[in-house]
Amino acid sequence: MAASGFNIDPDVILHDSVTASRSGRDEDEAKFKIGQKVKLTQDIVNDGTYPHAKIGTLMMPKDTVGYIKDMGDFLQVIRVYEVHFLDSPMELEVIGCREHELEAVEDGCDEDTIQSPLFKKMLEKRKNN
Repeated sequence: MAASGFNIDPDVILHDSVTASRSGRDEDEAKFKIGQKVKLTQDIVNDGTYPHAKIGTLMMPKDTVGYIKDMGDFLQVIRVYEVHFLDSPMELEVIGCREHELEAVEDGCDEDTIQSPLFKKMLEKRKNN
């Protein structure tokens, strides 16, 4: 018995942010860039991370187009993209998406994208938040 009062099985392999793999589906380097136009490859449903809807609620339908607003890591091992869906029919405009849930609509954030009214609208909203 350990000092903490818990039985510890010496054969159990523990994982942490250093020893865990990235996620099994994410590349080592980010696949998308800030401002890049992307499309959902599947419906996004609430997995419990959005507190104002029941788990399983449709958050954003497949094929909805948006722009990468930001990116970060969940638990230091899972890359999450903050995607802004400007013309979404859904209540939310910004959803966290995994790499495998997205595909590029355009190769990157080019000058035409930066000058587009939708991208300017996204940047304006980002400044105001």
